[in-house]
Amino acid sequence: MKRLLLPLIGLLLLPSVVTSGHLGTKKELIITTESTKQSIDLAKHLTEQGVVKYSAYWCPNCLYQSELFGKQAYEELNVVECARDGKNSQTQLCIDKKIEGFPSWEINGKIIIGAKTLKDLSELTGYRSGSD
Repeated sequence: MKRLLLPLIGLLLLPSVVTSGHLGTKKELIITTESTKQSIDLAKHLTEQGVVKYSAYWCPNCLYQSELFGKQAYEELNVVECARDGKNSQTQLCIDKKIEGFPSWEINGKIIIGAKTLKDLSELTGYRSGSD
């Protein structure tokens, strides 16, 4: 009887586990690197210039790009999440902008696909750090 009872209890509890709220949690990139003053200043500059990063939480190149900035600087960026199940997803905007790869950068109205170095982003936006 015990052998039948335990699996039966498991089956009865399974629906509550499968439908529990934590499975509906929206996904996001988890950045672990620390920012430098320069990366924070660059991120602020990019935002002031209206630069937008189009990203997907599951994209390894997006994570690499974000780690270059570090978590503090990343918070300063204007990032659009394109994945439907991503946190604060704006999938329709990504479709409307015709985003074809991740990450993509919108700089001066032009979409540029691919991860860029901080130096590349500085050059593309005319940023000069205080140490230049």
